[in-house]
Amino acid sequence: MTELPITYRGVVHPWQCDLMGHMNVVWYVSKFDDAAWQIFAMMGLDVNYFKRTHCGVAALQQNITYKAELHPGSTVTIRSGILELKEKTVRFIHEMRNDATGEIAAVMELTAVHFNTKKRKSCPFPAAMAKRSRNLIVQYDTELSTKNRKVGAR
Repeated sequence: MTELPITYRGVVHPWQCDLMGHMNVVWYVSKFDDAAWQIFAMMGLDVNYFKRTHCGVAALQQNITYKAELHPGSTVTIRSGILELKEKTVRFIHEMRNDATGEIAAVMELTAVHFNTKKRKSCPFPAAMAKRSRNLIVQYDTELSTKNRKVGAR
């Protein structure tokens, strides 16, 4: 498996936990969303691009596998990479790990579409952006991510 770039680092705050004492699903999604904006920026999809081109991105599908609970004070790192880049869509992976244990806490696979915000229609990624984005394509065994692999703390 290719080493994925870090797209998020943070901590689980007590107010992010539910009545059972572990991080609520809404906060997994929030942290994955923060990571998504980082990988989009690596592709060249940032606020300046959105304003200049009247283009944007929207999620089409999200699949999350929850592997291990996170508790208040847990530090986490998310690593992300592009799995597939098509003319108008991108599919990428986020892997969230508990820094102390090295366990995968959750994995999100997300598909997003590039679209024109004025016409409200999908449109191709610019050629230069597609070329840049291909450098972020990784090999990631999504079958392995469903097993709880441990690695050294990062």
